[in-house]
Amino acid sequence: MTRPIISIRYLRREYQAGDEKLAVLKDIDLDIFPGEMVAIIGQSGSGKSTLMNVLGCLDDGWTGSYSFAGKDVRKLSPDGLAELRREHFGFIFQRYQLLTELDAVENVEVPAVYAGAARTARRQRASDLLTRLGLGERLEHRPSELSGGQQQRVSVARALMNGGEVILADEPTGALDSRSGTELMALLAELNAEGHTIIIVTHDPEIARQCQRVVEIKDGVIISDGYNDERTAPLPAGDAAVRRAPSWRAGIDNFAEAFSMAVRAMGAHRMRTFLTMLGIIIGIASVVSVVALGQGSQEQVLEQISSIGTSTINISPGVSPAERRWGNIQTLTEADAAALAEEDFADSVSPQVSANADARFRSVTAGASVTGVGADYFRTAGRDFLAGQSFGQASITDRAQEAVIDETAAETLFGTTDPLGQVVILDNVPVRVIGVVEDETMGFGFGNNINVWAPYTTVMARLLGQAHLGGITVRVADSADMAEAEERITAILSQRHGTVDFSLQNTDTIRETIQSTSQTLALLISMIALISLVVGGIGVMNIMLVSVSERTKEIGVRMAVGARRSDIMRQFLIEAVLVCLVGGTVGVVLSFAFGQGLTLILPDARLAYSTATIITAFVSSSLIGIVFGFMPARSAARLDPVEALARE
Repeated sequence: MTRPIISIRYLRREYQAGDEKLAVLKDIDLDIFPGEMVAIIGQSGSGKSTLMNVLGCLDDGWTGSYSFAGKDVRKLSPDGLAELRREHFGFIFQRYQLLTELDAVENVEVPAVYAGAARTARRQRASDLLTRLGLGERLEHRPSELSGGQQQRVSVARALMNGGEVILADEPTGALDSRSGTELMALLAELNAEGHTIIIVTHDPEIARQCQRVVEIKDGVIISDGYNDERTAPLPAGDAAVRRAPSWRAGIDNFAEAFSMAVRAMGAHRMRTFLTMLGIIIGIASVVSVVALGQGSQEQVLEQISSIGTSTINISPGVSPAERRWGNIQTLTEADAAALAEEDFADSVSPQVSANADARFRSVTAGASVTGVGADYFRTAGRDFLAGQSFGQASITDRAQEAVIDETAAETLFGTTDPLGQVVILDNVPVRVIGVVEDETMGFGFGNNINVWAPYTTVMARLLGQAHLGGITVRVADSADMAEAEERITAILSQRHGTVDFSLQNTDTIRETIQSTSQTLALLISMIALISLVVGGIGVMNIMLVSVSERTKEIGVRMAVGARRSDIMRQFLIEAVLVCLVGGTVGVVLSFAFGQGLTLILPDARLAYSTATIITAFVSSSLIGIVFGFMPARSAARLDPVEALARE
């Protein structure tokens, strides 16, 4: 005797109804043999649809035993049940349950995608099946472009895609007109004649009479089970005739299918997708812009520090800024500078004093910052001459009335006149201009001051009338160590003064301070920007949860045709990551646009974009998609197929 392909014993399905349990199926026994065409008939509420869901491995909340081809279904995992549906079952639903975003061929292909079939082979088989069913001219039409009968034929082709050893049809003619219904039943009879086991759930006795065997169910109990005609020897089911691809290729195809569906879902809800991306766009743009602005500003300031002298140590009178503000600290002298200049660690030494004066040339008068410096000052400070030269040691000794000015001073006082050799009156002291140096813009609004440099001896004697220095700048030789040089300067001056009445500051310390400060500020602002990324991620999660709710029926259809939980999770995770990546890309582009706009408004502003920052932005986008998309994806993957299919 032929072994049954489906065998159930004591099958019971109960639902919780308040405090009570409602039994929909009550200890049913049923065997279905290969090649049979069976009608399960009954009125609404009799339990026939529940029985079909159990037979099709869509519902696993039952008790009892169920074996398929000798395999114990109860012992199968969710993915095992998905494999059973994918490899052995084909579903024909009353409402067709086609995916609206796919055309006819793509709808038929879906089971083969999850089965790992080769792309070319599955597309050819889908086209062949649709052509056989009379839809050869409708291959690229979407469900909305097909009639009800045509949609049901697409559903039949989908059921046959992986072979359709057992075809489960739930009220297959319920949504069709009489002609389409007759054609469908003739098609199912033809498939049965080819060896497919057909199980039809219906309430229509006329449909049941067209089947070989009729099982009637009432109130969850089988009340009759008989044959309409003589049983014939079943034919073997038709070959699936679709070649499986290698596992690596199947994985790529599955990913491509999920990616394609994600793109289509995003395109179908453009405004919602954009609003979802908005938080990511703002967050990424903010982070990249802030980091670029911070790095650019830091580079700019460090360049300016380098321009005033590399490896220099500034010596100031007094041990604190408060003391220097009083102006009565007179501890540094020319002899101190001379003593330091004799040391081997000193490349050059420049004493300094400062004064303010009115600079006058003919009818033009302007306030000027006058700095008295030594002969080595411009070497120490790394200033470049545009014209003329610096004063020498003889000028220092003779208290020469010579001066070097910057570009701003030249333009302000002389206009188009060549300043070299011209005499400028500083208060009441005439000085001859012997050189012009480039402006020094420190980036804090002081770059347009008029600056004049003269021998410090001249400024001390003729402008200030003092014998003490305002400071000493020591340029440390390249072969010397900065820390050791500081220690020796401290020791020499302490010995000369008998106490520590001075303070030291080197450019490395300034550089480190600025770097530390700018990094702290960049980190603080980046953390604020990251908050917007988190908010954007929460937005992604919320929208994806809404998307899962809206696409519940689609998820149910995919599960019915054999999608594993991992397949469903992958699809929604890809969508979430794709939303974040596109948002991240737009955010980076927006950051570049912001940088261009800022430099147009503020020409001195600088943004330094780094590859590492941009890569970090994209990695952050991906992580946000994965982290905040995981919950919606997991929620979608854990949906119950029966409940999902029933959701409107």
